[in-house]
Amino acid sequence: MIPLEQHRYLAYAQGVGRAHGHVVEAPSFEAAAVGYAELYSPPVDEEDDIRVFVIGLDDGQEHCFVIDLDDGQAAPCD
Repeated sequence: MIPLEQHRYLAYAQGVGRAHGHVVEAPSFEAAAVGYAELYSPPVDEEDDIRVFVIGLDDGQEHCFVIDLDDGQAAPCD
């Protein structure tokens, strides 16, 4: 099996703020969002979702994901 290339991202949750973000190594923005949620237990909203913002440390791109705790799926924010 060929290992996936890891990238460095800054991830933080809505309600926590960028100042409380953490650097996460992952193969993609989505994987970084899920990894952050698994490691740092960010706040959950009334729909049992977590909203995570992920910034690529190499390129500065920012993406937002909503992680559904019922099924563990991550989807881009609306």
